Amino acid sequence: MDNAFQVDLRGVVDLLSRHLYSSPRVYVRELLQNAADAITARRAADPDAPATVTIEATGGLISVRDTGIGLTEDEVHALLATIGRSSKRDELGFARHEFLGQFGIGLLSGFLVADEISVETRSAKGGPTVLWTGRSDGRYRVELAPADRAEPGTTVTLRTRHDAAEWAAPRTVAELAELYGSLLPVDVTVNGRRTTLGTPPWRAAHPSPDARRRALQAHCEELFGFVPLDVVDLNVPEAGLTGVAYILPAPANPAVRGTHRVYLKRMLLTETADGLLPDWAFFARCVVDAAELRPTASREALYEDDLLDHTREELGRRLRAWLVRLAETDPAGLRAFLNLHHLGVKALALHDDDMLRLVDQWLEYETSSGPMTLAQFRLRHPGGRYTTSVDEFRQLAAVSGAQGVGLVNGGYVYDSEILARLRRIDPGAVLDRLEPAELATHLGPADPDAELRARPFLTAAARALDPLGCEVVLRDFDPASLPALYLTSRAAQHHADLREARDTGDALWADVLGALERSVAADRPRLVLNHRNPLVRRVTGLPDLTLAATAVEALYGMALLHGHHPLRPADTATLNRSFLGLLDWAVQGGTHD
Repeated sequence: MDNAFQVDLRGVVDLLSRHLYSSPRVYVRELLQNAADAITARRAADPDAPATVTIEATGGLISVRDTGIGLTEDEVHALLATIGRSSKRDELGFARHEFLGQFGIGLLSGFLVADEISVETRSAKGGPTVLWTGRSDGRYRVELAPADRAEPGTTVTLRTRHDAAEWAAPRTVAELAELYGSLLPVDVTVNGRRTTLGTPPWRAAHPSPDARRRALQAHCEELFGFVPLDVVDLNVPEAGLTGVAYILPAPANPAVRGTHRVYLKRMLLTETADGLLPDWAFFARCVVDAAELRPTASREALYEDDLLDHTREELGRRLRAWLVRLAETDPAGLRAFLNLHHLGVKALALHDDDMLRLVDQWLEYETSSGPMTLAQFRLRHPGGRYTTSVDEFRQLAAVSGAQGVGLVNGGYVYDSEILARLRRIDPGAVLDRLEPAELATHLGPADPDAELRARPFLTAAARALDPLGCEVVLRDFDPASLPALYLTSRAAQHHADLREARDTGDALWADVLGALERSVAADRPRLVLNHRNPLVRRVTGLPDLTLAATAVEALYGMALLHGHHPLRPADTATLNRSFLGLLDWAVQGGTHD
């Protein structure tokens, strides 16, 4: 025998309050939604029907009166007594386009603040006024109202519980009605004060574009607390979406997803929607109204589907088109924007050639010749190079610049990928990554006589640094203030990493890594001593080769620190030993034999 499900309404209310709705305050939104939908249904048959919602809040009693289509007694039994049944879905169960609600649970939100809900309603189709009274324990009663309403419509009345008194305060009810329903196309009043604007600010008529811009800037400041750098109109016809994007006037954290204000059919869905824009567009905050996007059952978020994906892509295209237009019409405005939000544009440039051109032409990079755009850098340094780390750039910029090798700092986020993609927009753009060891070939050789005199010193220096896997060479280069330069290649760094892993691993891994190390070409790092530096010239002339070796170890440690290279335990020990050795020599007055 088939049996019908029994529903524990108190359990359902607990489910709504704890798991579906984020706060009891949504009861105002749900009551407004039902009232607006009832008015929409009546106006479909009678376009001249009044469109008003009157809310009275006093003494813990809240009533919401609308001029909507109302319900017959049969509809009251069918719709109000069955959880999940709604008149706002078609015969196939799909949401009807013109209505805000669709899930048949909106009225239950009243039980978040009250134990009893009464609905007095008269249908525009005819019939008497019906009174439905429901309680949170699941009981309900349907009867004829004591007096007939003069006009069709519905009045919902809540007598709030003592523990929900804060949600029934007149000021709170007015604020919530204004928050959720300020853009509704009906007149909503709370205790005699109108809370609706009527027309969304971005669709309001203004005498001039400047006046419209000022009005939207004021709207942004009221909603978000900042005056936007610019305002971008948004329009996605497939989603029935219109609105504006406000460009942040200060740098934003790209790791924090921006939140947006979303209305559905002019009823506020959420103030904190995320995922409406592509991740790269973290520099914008949106206010939009959509007719076709789907809400979740709680009506506090957007449902992820193909239409939302399409909307996100289209909004990204709108912002991208705004950037391109800004580059063409307002270069100063574009520079101001890039100074603040270059990360978002860089992220877009990774897969968009137009944005890559914009970055190439307008965004300044740190180079060995000072700040300049990539296009300017390529003109000045046709055979330029770039580094993939900030520390490497800082170590090598002065040296490479002095040798005529242009260098771009590609160590910040997205930069190295952008530099590698430049060939997509300019096949002649040759910007290769700098191999630090390659720079040694651009450094001039020392004077042959000086190198001959320094041969004993170089032999002692090579012996001191050989255990550290480093070679010593003498060169003559600018800037003269730099005594030593530590240069290593990627192959040498890989070789060093293998050796360190072998030394710290267990016996089995030591054998495996040792075999790998032997298979890798032994490309050793170099300590390049600058003979043009006065200190280096004095060190190479030291008669005490033991002291000279200690000095070279100190220069080696200083070059590692200057280049922000990681220090291995052996490097740290060498640096400490050389420092103590030189300190001991200085304390004893340089009298070592």
